[in-house]
Amino acid sequence: MKNLFQKAFISVLILTFAISLGATAQTEPGTFTAKKGIYLEVGGSSGIYAVNYSKIFHQKGKLKLSASAGFSMWRHEKLDSRTTWLPTVPLEMTAFYGKSNHHLEMGIGFTPYLGTSLDLVSETIGYRDIVVIDAFIPLRVGYRYQKPEGGFFFRLGYTPIIDFPPRTGGNWSFNPYWAGLSFGKSF
Repeated sequence: MKNLFQKAFISVLILTFAISLGATAQTEPGTFTAKKGIYLEVGGSSGIYAVNYSKIFHQKGKLKLSASAGFSMWRHEKLDSRTTWLPTVPLEMTAFYGKSNHHLEMGIGFTPYLGTSLDLVSETIGYRDIVVIDAFIPLRVGYRYQKPEGGFFFRLGYTPIIDFPPRTGGNWSFNPYWAGLSFGKSF
């Protein structure tokens, strides 16, 4: 299973870099008139999935800077087998570089989310479910297809995750095997 996942991960990484290398073949940089966008992201900085809104807030030549915020609901199972849905808010800053429609994209994010954890109840010597705040930091290197005048856009990226437990003060961890796919519309 791990070997299969590593092969899929390496394939996505090679595809991302191959597409971004092909992005250098354009002739003139375009000024983006469509600076806003709405898109669905699967994986990536959203963790599982999210609907996001983004805005290009700076552009100079081939460099564009963008900020995005999204929303998602993640499913959590409780001790008594009930299901709860808790919110997640992926936030991300990206810089994308390229001419016309094809761009190399790099960025960093912060994704806080509510999760569940077990808490020991000393009176009954049992456990109970509690809601906790957790977060992770996604990084991004990938390809972005977006026309300056707006319309359909697409992103594919390698998005390793730095996980840290803010509530418990536990150990940070790094997950290098993560990728994301986004598609939506810019306007």
